[in-house]
Amino acid sequence: MAHKKLIRFAELDTFSNVLQFPRHIKGKWDNYFENKNPIILELACGKGEYAVGLGILSPSKNFIGIDLKGNRIWVGAKKALENNLRNVAFLRTQIDQVSEYFSKDEVAEIWITFPDPQLRKSKAKKRLTHPKFLRLYQQFLIRDGFIHLKTDSPDLYNFTKKVIEMYGCVLHTDHEDLYKQQNIPEALKIKTHYESLDIAQSKRIHYLCFSLPLHLPDKEKDQELKQMMEHEE
Repeated sequence: MAHKKLIRFAELDTFSNVLQFPRHIKGKWDNYFENKNPIILELACGKGEYAVGLGILSPSKNFIGIDLKGNRIWVGAKKALENNLRNVAFLRTQIDQVSEYFSKDEVAEIWITFPDPQLRKSKAKKRLTHPKFLRLYQQFLIRDGFIHLKTDSPDLYNFTKKVIEMYGCVLHTDHEDLYKQQNIPEALKIKTHYESLDIAQSKRIHYLCFSLPLHLPDKEKDQELKQMMEHEE
């Protein structure tokens, strides 16, 4: 397995659609894609199933899968190259540094698909829908830009709903059991490797779509959120 990873890491350096901790890319993604089409991010993309799937569904948009694990990114990047998806790229970096790679209003939408739910209350700040991350997203997401969360974790789903309410976000769609809905959009039918594992064993997939307010409450509000979570224990 270690040898396989080494081979993949070496190949990543040759992939034209993979940028690893790039410098001076902020504000220049139009140059990279050679167009001004909307840019959509898949955060903690893993094997990039959503970045690739959305890239196939929407050729007039650009998609960037972001993850730190190069071994996983290799899978999606390889598939994108094999399918000649010039509107799909991958960025290798930490999610908490994502604002270093995008300028104000450079991103149109964000997808968060089956991230680690960070179930321990002490790790709540690592949840990708925690206000800590929402403040990062607000630095580059367009006004009213959608944030999509798809998860099998009822804890992350309910936590995110609380954040949406407490921080004045606008909730556009809320499906407690996505696949029981009729006429599901093709974008929501894309399945990731982690969805297939059914780690939460909840037997249902949750989906939220929301956008950020013009001004998020400051960090003092985070203490109120923390206290509320502790009270529920």
